[in-house]
Amino acid sequence: MSNSLSKLKQPPRTALDVFNMLPEGTLAEIIDNALYISRPNEFPMHDIAMHLGHHIYRYVESKKFGDCVMRPLDIHLDNKNILQPDIIFISNANKGIIINHQVRGAPDLLVEIIADTKTINPKKKTRIYQKFGVKEYFIVAPATKETFTYYHDGKKYIAQESKKGKIKSKLLKKTFSF
Repeated sequence: MSNSLSKLKQPPRTALDVFNMLPEGTLAEIIDNALYISRPNEFPMHDIAMHLGHHIYRYVESKKFGDCVMRPLDIHLDNKNILQPDIIFISNANKGIIINHQVRGAPDLLVEIIADTKTINPKKKTRIYQKFGVKEYFIVAPATKETFTYYHDGKKYIAQESKKGKIKSKLLKKTFSF
């Protein structure tokens, strides 16, 4: 038995209990109360995340629209959903979700860079982000440079036609190429 488990009064019973036991910096998410440990991004994923993140960050900073940060940063939507998208934008009007240096609520814009479009997590995450009211959600597949775009209409996501090598943000009123 490991030291951290032997010090516990009782074993972990929820995904959140296990999540809270992980070493700081672990790439992990809770999706619908199930814990997922992820590997660091592979080079093409990291390259696109850095490129897009840099351009979105610079634009947001120049316009003083809010904060743009990159993974790893936990987004606490509730105790059953804690996610780590690759790029996060929180508008000035929404900064109240930053509590004690943590994000506790839905950011305005999220970008996920995925290994392939067949993985199940983007479907689950799309449903979760829709439920919690993330205004814009982009999924980028590095191999094809396809971008799947979802805009929240106040009730549900409206999916847009896939674009190659571009993210068109209605919220930021800007198109970012990669």
